[in-house]
Amino acid sequence: MADTELTSRFGTMVFSEDVMRKRLPKDIYKRLSATIDRGAPLDLDVANAVAHAMKEWAIEHGATHYAHWFQPLSGITSEKHDSFLEPNHDGTAITKFTGKALIQGEPDASSFPNGGLRATFEARGYTAWDPTSPAFIKDEVLCIPTAFCGYNGEALDKKTPLLRSMKVLDTQAKRVLALFGKHPKRVVPSVGLEQEYFLIKKDAYRHRRDLVICGRTLFGAPPCKGQELEEHYFGAIRPSVSKYMKALDDELWALGIPAKTKHNEVAPCQHELAPVYTELNEGVDNNMLVMEKMKLVASQFDLTCLLHEKPFEGINGSGKHNNWSIGTEDENLFDPGDTPLENLQFVVFLTAVIEAVDKYQGLLRMSVAGCGNDHRLGANEAPPAIISIFLGDMLTEVVQKIMDGKASVHARHGVLDLGADVLPNLEQDNTDRNRTSPFAFTGNKFEFRAVGSEQNPSDANLVLDTAVAESLKAFADALEGVPADEFADAALEYCKKTLNEHRRILFSGDGYSEAWEQEAEKRGLLNLRTTADALPQMVAPESMALWRGMGVLTETEAFSRYEVKLEKYNKLMNIEATTMVREARRTYRPVITAYATKVAKGLETIRAAGAEAAMTCEQNTLNKLCCGITEINEAIKALDALHQKAEALVDPQEQANCYAHEVAPAMETLRGAVDAMEEIVAADYWPVPTYDEILFYV
Repeated sequence: MADTELTSRFGTMVFSEDVMRKRLPKDIYKRLSATIDRGAPLDLDVANAVAHAMKEWAIEHGATHYAHWFQPLSGITSEKHDSFLEPNHDGTAITKFTGKALIQGEPDASSFPNGGLRATFEARGYTAWDPTSPAFIKDEVLCIPTAFCGYNGEALDKKTPLLRSMKVLDTQAKRVLALFGKHPKRVVPSVGLEQEYFLIKKDAYRHRRDLVICGRTLFGAPPCKGQELEEHYFGAIRPSVSKYMKALDDELWALGIPAKTKHNEVAPCQHELAPVYTELNEGVDNNMLVMEKMKLVASQFDLTCLLHEKPFEGINGSGKHNNWSIGTEDENLFDPGDTPLENLQFVVFLTAVIEAVDKYQGLLRMSVAGCGNDHRLGANEAPPAIISIFLGDMLTEVVQKIMDGKASVHARHGVLDLGADVLPNLEQDNTDRNRTSPFAFTGNKFEFRAVGSEQNPSDANLVLDTAVAESLKAFADALEGVPADEFADAALEYCKKTLNEHRRILFSGDGYSEAWEQEAEKRGLLNLRTTADALPQMVAPESMALWRGMGVLTETEAFSRYEVKLEKYNKLMNIEATTMVREARRTYRPVITAYATKVAKGLETIRAAGAEAAMTCEQNTLNKLCCGITEINEAIKALDALHQKAEALVDPQEQANCYAHEVAPAMETLRGAVDAMEEIVAADYWPVPTYDEILFYV
């Protein structure tokens, strides 16, 4: 394949900067760029010109409709399609798309989650064009990324607060950089979102009602072979999966999504896709498209893509590693250089992150809370529910010297000699990769590993942007006005004081160990094990002060998000508990009972023939089956009672607490009772595909 053929496939369905430059009048393009780059007001004549060019380009590429594409508080994406066609009185039609239609839409907001921000009868909502994220064509529809707000301007989506957080981070980072004599046009956070997922046969998926309804298996005994041989990670990609990955790449490249790396993950049938870094706002939009396309493309190959954080018990679940950094047009502000101790600017930004993560550890944990992620975090496969920062040996030494007031010794990174002449010497990275850390520095970025695979990553980045912006503001407030010849010493002293105040958040050991849980408790770090425990952090007094102080969320907007998350958690737990009881009663218990009856009849027949001595094993099996049925009945009864108790609770937080601490353990008890029977009941009796049948036949 020629290089030009490969590169020409990229961005073909995106109204990109390159397309705008070619299609818009120079003056219009210049004014639009000012809006995108500097937030200048968008005039209607510019919008009209852009809308016309966008429509003509979209129709040339097969589009028949347009849609404002937005991210309501449900966490997924939404769109309403309107045709470009406008009928004439004589029975003909023209195509029409105005600047007003581009800038603003008016979808019915009544059925979207709002957490009390609007009454049911106040149905009007508005979508507003986000020119910083490019429009694209999907399924013959021109999709225009937009913000979504209520009639009175309150944010009803994920994008609006994220854009606010990016703005405040830009403002405060510029203040800090000005103290170093730098005046960039923009300071922008960037992300690289590594998306993990499972691929299974569509037929197996269809025969597992729990997977279809809940996204995860509520029952299932461990497979004979799991991931213990460590043979799947980075292993050869199976032909059926490779075809899927190639088709997915083509779809994503056409949408301008820079899909870069693909490989097998640790668990059977688990894989990962990682894109090239992009600016945060566009990166989040891209990730939402990635998840959508993963599911759609899978259906073309008789496969189903599972994005749930824990679709299978006993093997690794899936996450979305959120690689986050801040940069200007000229530099990455998290690049330590060869001698980070001499790089005062880097030390200042590093200090701001450490302070922010420690102060708002609960808020960060809240940002990744969810029904699915509860099964993954802290399960010796993913980061623990305790938030801590891993810096690596080199930066730990740097930070320690600053805290100790010994900032004159220079830490450098070295070269690895592998001891074989045919192998090259490798430049050693600034850090190792501690996979047990939820928040790790990895060279020139921070990797927040606790984000769930199915989650919208805007929540986590909203917290990071806002919290770090507050820390940078505190630094600028303290250091502005300090004489230039005293600035370096004052800045280092500020960092020393701040790092000592927040040193408890730094941890380089094994985050999976019980010893760390005990140590974290001594340090006063939070261990919010469940979503019900974590969600109140959204509206804790210190969190509300952050949202208000930085102008990212109003008090009502913050409370609405807390209530929406609570409501979603409670609904998902209700669905899971309902499905579990129903499946246990209607699918598993009848089969187990039927098999027990068969074994009993077999015993009776053989005993009648006088072969009593040979039937000890079968009698033991029958006893186990009968005991198992009793345990299942008792577990169903207990779960049913607790489920009804939870549903009767009026207060959403109390309901969530009941689901997390009473219903969830009862669900585990019922699962254990049913899974034990899977080991005994004959394979031709078992009513659903087992883990052995699902995980090894793709």
